[in-house]
Amino acid sequence: MNIGIFDSGIGGVTLLHQALESLPNEKYLFYADTDNVPYGTKSREQVVELVDNVMRFMTRQGCKAVVIACNTATAAAADVMRQKYEMPIIGIEPAIKPAVAQSRGKRVLVAATPLTVREEKLKNLVKRVDDEHLVDLIALPGLVEFAERGEFASEAVERYLLSAFSGYALEKYGELVLGCTHFNYFKDSFRKIIPAQVSMIDGSEGTIKQLARVLESGKRTGAPQKDKNDTRVRYFRSGREITDADGLAYMKMLHDRLERMKHIQ
Repeated sequence: MNIGIFDSGIGGVTLLHQALESLPNEKYLFYADTDNVPYGTKSREQVVELVDNVMRFMTRQGCKAVVIACNTATAAAADVMRQKYEMPIIGIEPAIKPAVAQSRGKRVLVAATPLTVREEKLKNLVKRVDDEHLVDLIALPGLVEFAERGEFASEAVERYLLSAFSGYALEKYGELVLGCTHFNYFKDSFRKIIPAQVSMIDGSEGTIKQLARVLESGKRTGAPQKDKNDTRVRYFRSGREITDADGLAYMKMLHDRLERMKHIQ
């Protein structure tokens, strides 16, 4: 049986990349809802409907668990989907708690999509973990658009980030939380803008650890692969499977970039 991982676009490959490293014996189905990207600028009601469409697809594919690899979709729709579907649904949320713990009393900047920033789920998370009122929120919707165009490191990206951060005294911060899975592709661009003492953190590793715990508790883990080169991943764009050489090569390029970004903190 498959593990479904989905996002509004290519950002969810971040979670897939982590899953392939941490749980290599599983079979994966990756779904990028590219027909409807971005989710972060839509209403909550629109996002719930879109996520429900994806969940029905995952159910038809016989997925034993689904990872919502999208902070926006998690915030807007995860609780609704858990009430509707029986399979385990694992969401991702910005890694604010560890960021606050690691910030050494400095401020924490959480970068996310506009809808994630507006949602009560994020505000409630901040209230629970931010006793010293260190957390600030910033919406970076333009990065999702850059990512979907495959533009990860350019002068335009740097200008966008410089403009977005212009109102923040970045020397006062200790942590930058990447609260959208699309943002992981831009670690090299972030590093050019933010001071050296500002660390970057995201929720990918914690989310896949939770997936592993859920699979283990339900004894849903897969058998070892016979071929180490067989990643056993099927890729879909809004329900259409990617089978052409160019499409699969693009997905490999995304994995290669994420592997490079993994070493930038």
